[in-house]
Order: sequence, then structure tokens, then C-alpha cells
Amino acid sequence: MKPLAAIVGATGTRKTETAVAIAEQVKGEIVSCDSAQIYRGLNIGTASPTPEERTRAPHHLVDILAPHEQWSAAEFADTADEVLNDIWLRGRVPIIVGGNGLWYRALIRGIFRAPAIDSKIRRVVREEVAERGSEAMHAELSRVDPVAASRIQSKDPQRVGRALEVYRQTGVPISVLQDTHGFKSLRYAVKAVAFDWDRALLCERLARRVRAMFSEGLLEETQACLDRGYAPDAPGLSTIGYRAATAHILGKMSRVEAEESTIIATRQYAKRQRNWFRHEPEVCWFPSETRVASVIKHLHAVLAQG
Repeated sequence: MKPLAAIVGATGTRKTETAVAIAEQVKGEIVSCDSAQIYRGLNIGTASPTPEERTRAPHHLVDILAPHEQWSAAEFADTADEVLNDIWLRGRVPIIVGGNGLWYRALIRGIFRAPAIDSKIRRVVREEVAERGSEAMHAELSRVDPVAASRIQSKDPQRVGRALEVYRQTGVPISVLQDTHGFKSLRYAVKAVAFDWDRALLCERLARRVRAMFSEGLLEETQACLDRGYAPDAPGLSTIGYRAATAHILGKMSRVEAEESTIIATRQYAKRQRNWFRHEPEVCWFPSETRVASVIKHLHAVLAQG
């Protein structure tokens, strides 16, 4: 197995900052594992790497999709495999960076490949999601597959719809099929780090970051996306921050409500990310104030062999 370094964990825990500093020292290139940073034109609300950070270290799988497109964990893993191999062939060192736990697990341990879905079933489910809303469909999912429902947020129409498609196609809950897969076999000799922040400090840090996003143009960026003809419920605009910004633009929330809603959603997401990566055995947790040199020392073996 190829050796691979990763910096993972919750949003707002200085993953990109650390990865860029490491990449500069080891001739590294960053491979993003972030399901929001894939969208072009949505940089403020996704905390995408800045132009200065992209100059200091090459970034991959950032700004690659239009807001109306969506990617599955399988598509991410397949594309990331190709990117990693290209980086290695050029004699460079890849560093996985991001907080999407499912995508990370798909890359490191393989992905459950859902069965093919009949086009009629897919069309019906999508129409039902559009007409009834993701929360009503989530309630249906809770009846037929409570395990999957517990793993999927009720406001995630793509994943709710996908789980129902699989159930209607096969009669078997998607959670049963996923658990059979098990994500047990490592595909890379990965060594990963995450930063362990005091919860209160991280919550305050995330609140400041959200308020800065609104002050620095999140609403204008969202409006520009809508002006280009993308639907308010496009996958890119359904991500944290853009969902509330869109609601404000459409008159469904005040700006204050949009900011507070985004702060709450961001904190909840950070908690889920932290809990997810606590269950990844190869992740080593460092105190939030840990210096880059200490992280490099821990990752030295995989960075040197990359």
C-alpha cells in the first residue's frame, strides 16, 4: 500500500493552514476532502483556500463543479485515486486535507457501491423530494430504515433521496448493505492527524468566522450564483451558510436569523465531524496549539516515502 498523510477533523481547526505549511517543506500538494469546496464560485462560505495559500501549495479537487452538480463519495474516491497517482508519478508528496468523514473513509477503506437504480424509481423519488420536502421524506426513511435515517440529516435531500431509491429498488435498507461492506480493508497506509480544540473556544472561533463570512460578501456571492440561473435548492446552495443566505435573499429570514442559523449549523457540523474522526483508528489527535514541526515529525515516515 502507498503511504499517505492526512490532516482531518472539524471545520475551523486550522487544517488548511497546517497543510500548506507542511507542503512548502516537503514538496507537497494538497488533495481536498471537502464536499463544499468542490463548487466553483462559492469560496467565502466554504472557507476555500485563499489565492495566497494556493500559490504556496498546489490544491486539487477544489472549484471543480458547478453549483447544480453533485458528487458521491464513490466519485470522489475514484477521482482522488487518479490525483494521488499523478502526484506520486511527478515525485511530489500528496496530503489529504478535509473534514468529510464519509469521503475520507471511502478513499482510505473503499466505498460501498450502491446497486443501479431504475430511472423511473429515481425520477419518482426526486419528484417526491421536490414536492414533499426532504424532512417529510426523511420521516418516511425513518420508518423503512431507521439506522440510515439516524445517519442522515433531515435537511439533506440528496442523501435522503438516495437511501430511499436504494430501498425501493432492492427492498433492502441501504444501512444493511453499507454495514455488510464494513469499510474494513485499508487501501492506503495512511497516517492522519487532527487538532483537538476546547469545545467552547472552537464554538467562539466558528461564530467569529461565520460573522466574518457574512461581512465579507457571503450574501453577494450567493446572489451572484442565483443571478447565474442556479436554483435556490441546487446542491452548492444547499451547503451550510449558502442555505441560510439563500433563505435571507428570498425573504424567508432576516440577516440576523441567517447568521445565527449558520452559526448553529456550523457548530453542529463540527461536532459531527469530531465524533466521526474519533472512530477512525489511524487518526492521532494533537492539542490545538501544536506547532507544525511536531505534526511533521509525527507524519515524517509517510511524508518521506510519499
